[in-house]
Amino acid sequence: MYYLFLVLLILDGLLLAAVVLLQSGQGGGLASLGGGTTDLVVGGRQAANLLTRMSWWCGGVFLFLSLMLSILAANRAGGNTDVLDRLRAPTPATTTAPLPLNTSKPVAAPPVTGSDLGQPSSGTASPAPAPAAPKPKP
Repeated sequence: MYYLFLVLLILDGLLLAAVVLLQSGQGGGLASLGGGTTDLVVGGRQAANLLTRMSWWCGGVFLFLSLMLSILAANRAGGNTDVLDRLRAPTPATTTAPLPLNTSKPVAAPPVTGSDLGQPSSGTASPAPAPAAPKPKP
């Protein structure tokens, strides 16, 4: 039923666009494309009345089909959309692993240079002392 109304709405929209474009406005519109042949076939005053009535009817049918499609779409989705379901769902709490407090290796402090003590630096950095070799276990 939904797709039937959707096809009817598309066809009605195309018909409505054609009827509105065929109406002659102040500038003549597309009704004057034939060079006066539309006046001979349909007639001047009756063409304006017929096209005006058709535009009103097509517009009314378009609004009715749009309303029916919106009702059918709401019933088809069960009243809830995917976005509403996601908003209503509780968010899972994220837990982080605690940082280890006991480390097997002590953290060495950075070497102190003369510039850290307020003395002028010589421009070259002294190399850091080599780490002590581990003691063998008995």
